Amino acid sequence: MKLLPTQTRIDTQDSLGHGMDAAILLVVFLAAGYGLDRLFGTIPVFMVLMTVLGSIGLFLKFKYRYDERMDELEGRRTAGRAVPDGARPGEPT
Repeated sequence: MKLLPTQTRIDTQDSLGHGMDAAILLVVFLAAGYGLDRLFGTIPVFMVLMTVLGSIGLFLKFKYRYDERMDELEGRRTAGRAVPDGARPGEPT
């Protein structure tokens, strides 16, 4: 008898994880830029520069992760097509 529901595992590829990753990284880069601006006594040049660099880095990270995932799924799909008729993928033929 189950009294408590079983908690489902969260996939690391989920959108919430990507959103939190992006938000935390941008805040870290923004804070680093703010610290550099205070250290050198400049207007928010470093803050803007670090935020832009962080945004570009995030875009590239998400793009490469997406491309890698799509290549993996395409490989699985083509491997499924290579299975002889009547057999299931993963079963010995």
